Amino acid sequence: MKVASSLKTLKKRDKNCRVIRRKGRVYVINKTNPRFKARQG
Repeated sequence: MKVASSLKTLKKRDKNCRVIRRKGRVYVINKTNPRFKARQG
């Protein structure tokens, strides 16, 4: 899980990436390739 200040570039790394808000945090998750996970802040 990468921690980044901006998720805009991380979202573009793979076409299956989704930006999701959970418990006040913003996450990028990818069901097909889990190594693209990221969290903001």
